[in-house]
Amino acid sequence: MNLVREVLGPKSKYDKSLPYTYEARVPIFEGSEEFNTYIANTICGLVEHLDSNEITPNEVQIFEVYQEREAPIDMVLFATADNQWRFRPDLCESFKTHYPGHIEDGQCTFADRDGKCKGP
Repeated sequence: MNLVREVLGPKSKYDKSLPYTYEARVPIFEGSEEFNTYIANTICGLVEHLDSNEITPNEVQIFEVYQEREAPIDMVLFATADNQWRFRPDLCESFKTHYPGHIEDGQCTFADRDGKCKGP
């Protein structure tokens, strides 16, 4: 990675049509209004982290975080009907129409991001 990208961060983070990051909110216990937060700059990185921590899709709410707003993501985009996580390439395919022009033919605008997840 060149010095400019190290200082400024991934180019895709400056594209206002894409989320800056993704946030997963998992209630601390069932029915709780308090939650643990997990953050990743790619949806695939977030999903992989949640899966590795044995968090299922029905336990979590995932949000796209833009520079000035956040929006919940419909569960059908990141989970199957039987409550299993979608992984690459299925996950990419499901987001293809959600982010038109950013995911095509195995290429992804998010490829310049590290996909690491931070959370409790």
